[in-house]
Amino acid sequence: MVRVGNVIIEGDVALSPMAGISDSPYRQITKRFGSAFSYTEFVSTEQLKLGNAKSLDMFRFVEMERPIVFQIFGSDLDTVVNASEIAAEQKPDIIDLNMGCSVSKVSHNGSGAGLLKNIRLAGKMIEGIRNRTNLPVTAKIRLGWDANSLNYLETLKVLEDSGVSAISVHGRTKAMAYTGIADWNAIGEIKSRANVPIYGNGDVQSYKEALEKKKTYGVDLVLIGRKAIGNPWVFGKTPKQFFPWYQIKDVILEHLDLMLNFYPTSDDYALILFRKHFIKYIENIGFPEDTKRLLLSVASVNEFKDTLEFVKMDSTILETSELNNENINCETFVSLV
Repeated sequence: MVRVGNVIIEGDVALSPMAGISDSPYRQITKRFGSAFSYTEFVSTEQLKLGNAKSLDMFRFVEMERPIVFQIFGSDLDTVVNASEIAAEQKPDIIDLNMGCSVSKVSHNGSGAGLLKNIRLAGKMIEGIRNRTNLPVTAKIRLGWDANSLNYLETLKVLEDSGVSAISVHGRTKAMAYTGIADWNAIGEIKSRANVPIYGNGDVQSYKEALEKKKTYGVDLVLIGRKAIGNPWVFGKTPKQFFPWYQIKDVILEHLDLMLNFYPTSDDYALILFRKHFIKYIENIGFPEDTKRLLLSVASVNEFKDTLEFVKMDSTILETSELNNENINCETFVSLV
């Protein structure tokens, strides 16, 4: 159990926020499979201030996703604080300030990981959000801008002094983006100095490994990002490879139906969005290549479902889904299709 302000979080593992991935349909799936709470995709405070309907719509959620954390990003103090009030009107449990996005057009603008160069400003943002919304405020950080500016302990102190209620730590620098190996020793050092809950994030591939990270480094909870795409089983004790194809297929169809309900349009928009998930559900399981190509090109939901129903597979999965694409980032998911 983790206490974040007045919010109680039960569980050991949660889905990390990922733009283009952690929307409400997939949050519902992962929550049912064991994700302890739900992060929204990160939303621009500038766009919220401008009244952008699409940005506000990214906060849509259903009650079963609670505790629900709205993640926002921005570089201007007043804009961030004012936008947090707009976000709070949608009744989240927690608001999170993104200080970890490494994408250049975000971080080089002073948002996301750019705040690691201006942690005093980040502290003022957290204090302002907390005072304006009366909600617990958390932050997602990296270890520093690059290997020569590992300021994570200073960041910890500033954020704690500003009233942050929890911090999630991606064990890489901004310069590393999603390359190299996450430094869990640094995450553990942060936890050893912290007075608030610390979530660890980076390279975790299974529920078992998440529990090992918790035990070894003392973190309060572990976030799983890229290894969770197409693999909600990662939040439970039984890995995906032990489930028969028909059960995996049922989850695929459930996820698709949730997306069709969440993105109701007269065209194939939801099905197109779903392809980036589908390609990961079937990766490395011996799925027929010709059928995969067909399913990634069909524009009819009924044709997709009918085709999938006729797929015959071995009774068990031989390999877990692997994700090695370093183009996946906090801003957008670059499809492998």
